[in-house]
Amino acid sequence: MDRQELTLLFENAFPFWEGLGDWDKETFLNSSQYVEFKKGTNIHDGGECTGVILIKSGSLRLYMLSDEGKEITLYRLFPGDTCILSASCVLHTITFDVFIDAEEDSECVVVGGCAYEGVWQRSDEVKIFTYETALSRFSDVMWIMQQILFMSMDKRLAIFLLDEISKVGGDTVKLTHEQIAKYMGSAREVVSRMLKYFAADGIISSSRSEGIKILDKKRLRALAG
Repeated sequence: MDRQELTLLFENAFPFWEGLGDWDKETFLNSSQYVEFKKGTNIHDGGECTGVILIKSGSLRLYMLSDEGKEITLYRLFPGDTCILSASCVLHTITFDVFIDAEEDSECVVVGGCAYEGVWQRSDEVKIFTYETALSRFSDVMWIMQQILFMSMDKRLAIFLLDEISKVGGDTVKLTHEQIAKYMGSAREVVSRMLKYFAADGIISSSRSEGIKILDKKRLRALAG
């Protein structure tokens, strides 16, 4: 990726970019690295400061990992999104470990954590953007926790399926039962059993070759409500 393309990416991703001085812009450009991550690659492994990640293509999954190895997906990131939680050296108040994997082959730009922190210390606009981005993601995390703690499984699954088709368009979710369970912080057997109930009620159809097709969005929305 050349400097012109990198500059354009920063202009679109960072609302503070135009207000930065030439020195700070050069700091960002010189400390950034274009990286291609293969599907399944672990990008951020806990507490180390990987840097601020901009997603150009593909998708990333952020999750927490228990001592027993159970994963809870916090949220997912898509093209145009910025990952702040991977830069623990900037947000010192983050006291829990977040793991990040590439969900699919992904193109990213990683802004070095030390460079980002240096600009962050000099610019109120960068501070505001950083805190607002982190706050919006914590809102996503709280929504996930609310679902896990207070919602029934059928409602959680209905919400998940509706969210997926809104992201990808169409009426088919091309994810395996194992993937859905991982994203929802549940067991594959539980997800498979609930999908069978949905299929028996005519809400969905499911097959390995075609994925999960939504047949009755009205009833699915009623379950999600």
